[in-house]
Amino acid sequence: MFAIPLAWLQLKREKIRLLVALAGIGFAVILMFLQLGFQDALFESAITLHKSFKGDIFLISPQSTSLIAMKTFPERRLYQAYGFAGVQSVSPVYLGFGIWKNPFWEGPPQPQTRSILVIGIIPGDDIFSLPGMNENQDNLRLTDVVLFDSASRPEFGPIATKFEASKSSASLIKTEVESRRIEVGGLFTLGASFGADGNLITSDLNFRRIFTTRQKELIDIGMITLKPGANLDETLARLKQNLPGEQRIDRKKTPEQARQDFVVGDVRVLSKQAFIEYEQKYWQDSTAIGFIFTLGTAIGFIVGTVIVYQILYTDVTDHLAEYATLKAMGYKNRYLLSVVFQEAIILSIMGYIPGYILCIGIYNLTKNATALPVYMTLSRGILVLCLAMIMCLISGVVAVRKVQDADPADIF
Repeated sequence: MFAIPLAWLQLKREKIRLLVALAGIGFAVILMFLQLGFQDALFESAITLHKSFKGDIFLISPQSTSLIAMKTFPERRLYQAYGFAGVQSVSPVYLGFGIWKNPFWEGPPQPQTRSILVIGIIPGDDIFSLPGMNENQDNLRLTDVVLFDSASRPEFGPIATKFEASKSSASLIKTEVESRRIEVGGLFTLGASFGADGNLITSDLNFRRIFTTRQKELIDIGMITLKPGANLDETLARLKQNLPGEQRIDRKKTPEQARQDFVVGDVRVLSKQAFIEYEQKYWQDSTAIGFIFTLGTAIGFIVGTVIVYQILYTDVTDHLAEYATLKAMGYKNRYLLSVVFQEAIILSIMGYIPGYILCIGIYNLTKNATALPVYMTLSRGILVLCLAMIMCLISGVVAVRKVQDADPADIF
């Protein structure tokens, strides 16, 4: 019971030094929280649309790499899948990035434009589990009418606010997408991502009116919904074996991966979970973003380790005579080393708490500014706490060498 008060008394003796140490640890904690939080926000926002799909199996082109780089494939492949046992319905989905003109821009004469993701679906198809979709399905049947994502970035204009205000009048929000005049006929909620700052949903006919070069028989995603009680694995296997086209399977994959992810002719067949993982893998492995965030976390860890080492080394040096006295009184090196390690643990916990609190505020600020899903999670909080403690313990391991060198004969 004596060791813990001794460690605390040594730390608080130099209050300025303690505050500097806590500030340094807190900075390292915040840096790690930000890097991990932004990385998780990237992965989460990238798959928000995937999670909102109600389907069980998805068809995409083998050349598609991610949601922002989809390639088309023949629509007939989707309707061929309709004839398989266990399939209840199929729905084509069209994706395209168009130039949105902000209808409320009050800046220079040239209009403010921004790229927006346009999603085309067949009106009446039950595709998304998104707030606002069910009540606005009928509006999709109207010519040149779109639904606007109320969680889009503010650069697109105050569309949601103006739309809610216009409900009491006959006015509609009108603007242009790809130089095509359109009207906002309703709102839904999806959210921005690193690939798309905003989203629109419209009918397949309106989609082709906006993107005049797109051919009707080519789609970006084919969604397959199974009948209640249908076996997912068996249906995937039947699609693999019987869909027309040459079968091309990656033999390096495990049987489990091959079951969920395989190419049949000119389409790739994915379960919903495999579809989500396919998108995550792109952002993690095929871009530099994952590496950058991991590197930023490592830098925060190293910075914190150096700061704590400097504080502990200075503290041990200042109290070297006291350590030598304890040795002369019969205390073993093990006890003295435990004091230094306890100082490291105390520093890690005291530096973590303000860093954690400040990061919650920074997450909220970032979420409001970017519309990205940045928020604190229990698993991330525990991970950073463990990293902070490991960081301080590593510093303690290096600093305790000075304690071992404390020889009473030399000191006195």
